[in-house]
Amino acid sequence: MTGGLIAMPWVIWGIAAVATAGVIVRPFAWPEFIWAVTGAVLLVVLGLLSPADTLTGVAKGTDVYLFLTGMMLLAEIARQEGLFDWLAAWAAVHAKGSATRLFSLVFAVGTIVTVFLSNDATAVVLTPAVAAVARAAKVKEALPYLLVCAFIANAASFVLPISNPANLVIYGSHMPRLLLWLPAYALPSALSIASTYLVLRWSQRGHLRHPVATQIAVPVLTPDGKLAALGILATSIVLLVSSAFDVQLGLPTFLAGAATAMLVLTRSALGPMAVLKNIPWGVLPLVAGLFVLVEALETTGVTNDLAVLLDQLVRRSAAEAAWVSGVVLAVGVNLVNNLPAGLVAGRVVALAKVPEHVRAAVLIGVDLGPNLSVTGSLATILWLTALRREGVRVTAWRFLALGALVMPPALVLALAGAFAFG
Repeated sequence: MTGGLIAMPWVIWGIAAVATAGVIVRPFAWPEFIWAVTGAVLLVVLGLLSPADTLTGVAKGTDVYLFLTGMMLLAEIARQEGLFDWLAAWAAVHAKGSATRLFSLVFAVGTIVTVFLSNDATAVVLTPAVAAVARAAKVKEALPYLLVCAFIANAASFVLPISNPANLVIYGSHMPRLLLWLPAYALPSALSIASTYLVLRWSQRGHLRHPVATQIAVPVLTPDGKLAALGILATSIVLLVSSAFDVQLGLPTFLAGAATAMLVLTRSALGPMAVLKNIPWGVLPLVAGLFVLVEALETTGVTNDLAVLLDQLVRRSAAEAAWVSGVVLAVGVNLVNNLPAGLVAGRVVALAKVPEHVRAAVLIGVDLGPNLSVTGSLATILWLTALRREGVRVTAWRFLALGALVMPPALVLALAGAFAFG
């Protein structure tokens, strides 16, 4: 009996590790959610996690599910009504034949999409639009512009609470009011975005010396496309107000996304099924499965142990705790993906009751660390999927070589900015 009890935590860790590896590597090209859900079901079947605890784990993700659903509805409506194609074509026209200017404009558009629609939207819907514009502009090498979609999706993902689902899981029901969030993350975000732009542009300078076409057809933005843009703007305002009044963001996001979709569909030739069938619904069971895996890990006492270690580190030096936490998580998320890492980190900082700038360092590590490798975040995995549809291949080693240049200076500057505020 004792041996079984001792072995049980290792079995839970093993199942969680294999499930997470499946999400990252996608053996047999199976969707990511299959691995997370299979791991969760296996924990229940083997009696390692009770059905009640499983439901508790799933329920803890309710705000995230609502947030993602609302954002996916907004992003898909905007995509089908041509808003992202119009934005990308607008950027190409205003580049006026300059590859460097086109790169900068794509970076600016990617920043805006990430800030107001989340990093996953940048990866899923902006990447195909940028690929199409690169073809229209007859660029010699499209990859520099496509890389922007991957790197800005993470670099700008802590400008607002809505910019990354990981922000919701780290703070949980204790999301700070907007008036507290903005001063805490404005400087770190500005430094992260600026550093990412400068290093990425420098690394791609050889590809940006060639001129691009100036005769580019800009698609007409239909009234429905304009309505979708207004819906996104209205949703952003709703979420900013919700954040200002300390309201959880999931339900407002869902309601705003659903209202925008219904309003556009009442005027558009699109039917509801045309929108619903193109939404990557597998993201929801993926997140639910990860919540269950983290719930199981909690039963092994790992979060309590990590919380004790973090508390000890904070007592010794809060500055040291901030730097160590941020750097360790920035590297660690590339081994286990930032969503499960964010779930564990959120529980640990809640238990340790750390100072706010330490929590900020944790969030920055989880959000920005994925710019090191293709396995770091769901947004980067979705970006790779979008690239494959465009016939573009980026190896893990090529991305890692570039990420090793881009991520570290952005991380150091962002953490310094967070510490300066704290």
